[in-house]
Formats: sequence, structure tokens, C-alpha cells
Amino acid sequence: MNAALRQTLAPARKPCGSLRVQIADEICVLRCSGALWLPEHRVLVVADLHLEKGSAFAVRGQMLPPYDSRATLDRLEAEIADLAPSVVVLLGDSFHDSRAIPRMSPEDRARLDRLSAGRAWLWLEGNHDRDALATRADDPMPLPGEVVSETRIGRLTLTHEPAPAGADGAPYGEVAGHLHPSVSVSRYGRTVRRPCFVTDGERLLMPAFGAFTGGLDVRNPAIADLFISAPLLAALGRDKVHALAWSGLP
Repeated sequence: MNAALRQTLAPARKPCGSLRVQIADEICVLRCSGALWLPEHRVLVVADLHLEKGSAFAVRGQMLPPYDSRATLDRLEAEIADLAPSVVVLLGDSFHDSRAIPRMSPEDRARLDRLSAGRAWLWLEGNHDRDALATRADDPMPLPGEVVSETRIGRLTLTHEPAPAGADGAPYGEVAGHLHPSVSVSRYGRTVRRPCFVTDGERLLMPAFGAFTGGLDVRNPAIADLFISAPLLAALGRDKVHALAWSGLP
């Protein structure tokens, strides 16, 4: 489904009812899109875009609509337009595989240049895109910005893959992606699964931002074992981020 058709069929976009929390004493705004906004630093953080996942499946003979990169960049552009960040941090796995960048359409590649203009742009290395980012300098149309393994913003450490919780709990101030957390919510006899943030006030696990990304249930040990105490879940709704208690999981 192309962007024009989606706009015709979808309800009008409403302002996001963000959820404001503190992680390591830093003010963090959890957005309906799955983005993190750090207002005191004017930094926008998104995780796990997995650009060109659809074309990766097509190469293997599994045909998916080839609109995932465009849809993901639509959402990123909307966040940048709303917030006017000074810095954008892409928290790893921005590309689905090592050949994703050459498969991007010229329009989508040029769009990255436009979105990054006038601001710092940081690509964090992820397990899916480390090789892709390593070879970007040899591309005839190199990506904008800087590639780093992790970065610090105030008291927060931004990284791709979360570290295991130790005897003293989670690494203080860590913000990570990688695991694509999601939560099942039951209301009025229906159960839906939604991407979500997960936080105990000391660390934050980000939902995937990409259009074709799946989700891992928060009760999976890969997520649950990262937190010593029961965390808060922040599920993404169309126009509101919903705070959910761990104890209320179905």
C-alpha cells in the first residue's frame, strides 16, 4: 500500500499522547510512533528500522509489498517535523542486511540526506547492519552522518543490544533496542498485541520503529530477565501511549 493510499484509508492523524518518564534522572518522552524524545538535549532516538526488509524477502522469493522503507521513513519524517531535533540517533539495525543500502530506491536514499540536513545524525551499529554501515563509505552515494558503536546523551548510554542484568540490576541509564518488545492487551473481549517500551526507571528498552518488524513478547526471558524489579510497560496506541503494569499482564 503506497503512502497516498494509506493516507486516504487511515483516520486523520491526531497529536500523540506521549508518556513522560524519567530514566536515570533524565526526562524521557515516549512517543506513539515508538520514538524516544529527550527534550533537554533535543535528541530524537529510534531503534530497529530494518530498512529494506521487504526487498530482502523478495530476493529469497518471498514476496512482500515493497513499501516498508518508504512507510518507515514517512514515520521518521513526521517525528522530525513535529520535534525539530538537533540530533537524531538511530539505535542499530537501521538496515535489514548487509546489501540493504544498494537496494534502496534513489528517492529513499535522497530522503535520508534531506532528513539529516542541518542536524547531527548518528548510526549505531547493530547485529543486522554492522557490515552494511562498514561499507557505506565506498558507496557512490554515501549515507549522511556518523557511525558509532554507542553514544552518551547526558546520563544515558545509547546502545543497540542491552547488557544482561547483573546482581545490582540493570546498567544504569542504558537505552537499548534489538529485542522488539511487544505486549498483549485484552479489552472488551479482544486481545491485541502492540509494540511497547519497557522501563524500570534505570534502563529503557525501545520498541522497533520499522514498518515490517515483528515483536517479542515481554514475558520472554530475553526481555523479562533484563529487569530485577517489575518494569513499567508503555504500549503504543494510535494517538496515546498507554502505561501498563507488569502485574496486569494477561
